[in-house]
Amino acid sequence: MTAVEDVRRPVTCDEAVARTRSFPRLRYMGSKYRLVPQLAEVFADAGGMRALDAFSGSGVVSYLMKAQGYEVTSNDFLDFPGVITRAAVGNGDQLLTAADVETICAPNRDGRDFIQRTFAGLYFDEPDRAFLDSAWSHIAVMTGGKRDLAIAALLLSAARKQPRGVFTFTDSSRYVDGRRDLQLSLREHFVERVQEYNRVVFADGRAHRTITGDVADLPAEQWDLVYLDPPYAPPSDDADYMKRYHFLQGLSVYWEGQELMPETRTKKIVKKFTPFAYKRTITEALRRTLEQFADSGTIVLSYSTNALPGAEVIEELLRRVKPRVQVHRVEHTYSFGTHAAARRRAVSELLFVGR
Repeated sequence: MTAVEDVRRPVTCDEAVARTRSFPRLRYMGSKYRLVPQLAEVFADAGGMRALDAFSGSGVVSYLMKAQGYEVTSNDFLDFPGVITRAAVGNGDQLLTAADVETICAPNRDGRDFIQRTFAGLYFDEPDRAFLDSAWSHIAVMTGGKRDLAIAALLLSAARKQPRGVFTFTDSSRYVDGRRDLQLSLREHFVERVQEYNRVVFADGRAHRTITGDVADLPAEQWDLVYLDPPYAPPSDDADYMKRYHFLQGLSVYWEGQELMPETRTKKIVKKFTPFAYKRTITEALRRTLEQFADSGTIVLSYSTNALPGAEVIEELLRRVKPRVQVHRVEHTYSFGTHAAARRRAVSELLFVGR
């Protein structure tokens, strides 16, 4: 275990980007790891003290905001992104010790076996499923930042052990390609992932917070910087995050309060509706969201050129609430879906900046 670093001084964009590069990488549809340098420049220009990451997802943008000195509010409609931001953004002083890890990896404390029974023959082998149940038997009695770190490390372990990081298929054997991540047990993964999360914890004296809910239900506050990265509505495939990451969603809360679909092959959780994921509802959802934050400072919205609605529509909607609008184009290869034709597409990521 390393000591928690205390950062209470202004940092440059390069320093913030370098710190954010160490943030544990979760393979996540739409994640902005590759856009961190561009976002850092835009965020630095925005100025101010309070920032909102309204669709936090992988958590990397919330962490970048913290690294740049903002007091961060992170929101997502799924539970597991909230665990990640509480562990790495809201938590500034708690680390998992070697003794903590030893306890979590100890034999099952209460005999729970939900994962072993429910997901028999799916995703992981029997020892790995038993470890997840056993680990949660100990995590269940933990509190605060240590609990969040432990769950975040467990989530990352499960995602790394899945060949493509998603839980939309049941036969992982066809994707075995010799990668080390696929050869490690989940127990071994967990020990390593704990160290990844411990390394990114730092104190900055600010009161960061995490909210789990619909963006429309966020408190009526004003932020200096609002970052919007809503689910994309691609022309084909879909933007169903629950379908892809239902196991991580369930694992983050040990399936408490989740409506399981036992008749499905993948044992999915009933998905939450979001109007951003559908072509017929996304434009109106974007309009309402931009109006919701009209009185805040700078609005930054990420979007892809291969999604709907088009850039012209988004720019027009933003101009309704912010008089000065800039559009930055970043070329990169983006993961859109999980089927063969949609897996990798060279597109442009657009950063709309309204002031």
